[in-house]
Amino acid sequence: MEYFYIAAKLITGFALLFLLIHTVGKKMIGQITPFHFISAIVLSELIGNATYNKDVSLIYIPFAILLWGAVLYTVEAISMKSPRFRRTIEGEPSMVIENGQIHFDTLKDCRMNLNQLQSLLRQSETFSIREVAYCFIEPNGSLSILKKAPYQKPVQHDLNLVPKKTELPIALIRDGQVIEKNLKQINKEANWLKCELQNQGIQQAEDIVFADWVENSMHIIKRDGFSS
Repeated sequence: MEYFYIAAKLITGFALLFLLIHTVGKKMIGQITPFHFISAIVLSELIGNATYNKDVSLIYIPFAILLWGAVLYTVEAISMKSPRFRRTIEGEPSMVIENGQIHFDTLKDCRMNLNQLQSLLRQSETFSIREVAYCFIEPNGSLSILKKAPYQKPVQHDLNLVPKKTELPIALIRDGQVIEKNLKQINKEANWLKCELQNQGIQQAEDIVFADWVENSMHIIKRDGFSS
């Protein structure tokens, strides 16, 4: 009976948390602000303590989650309408590098030292501070970097290239299963796909892990690990 009660609490908590995430929004999943990070911790504690505490009735789980969900929803609604309240809850980015110069006072206010800043820069594919013109620490702790002109990657405009239309790859086969709706999206039929596969020496879709269609060509990854 006790195991059944715990299972009922877990299922109830999972269902209500799933509903809460869809209601409040996806920002909470990424924990992009201190507020969302704290919210995730509080919710996990609510579910964990209520599940394994015999003195907590099943009815307290939906009550606690719905009440906390109402608080989250209210805070999100207010932050959408009030920039001042949003800055208080979510915080603002802090400029730690300006015109190539490090603001050590700002870095100290963010509770970050130079080694930690260099580590985050390396994770952003920037291995030298001399490459950075501007750098912000976002409210979620990540870095936003604008490199100096000599270290910026060239774009098509810089190379005077004719811009090409950007096309989204369309998955046609996944785990050996043909995705019919995507096939119709590119105005093709099953017989066409079968012929394309046979032209590349593949007899059946089951032999393919993944295949997509982009720029009038098909990229295929076979189960043996080889691609074509």
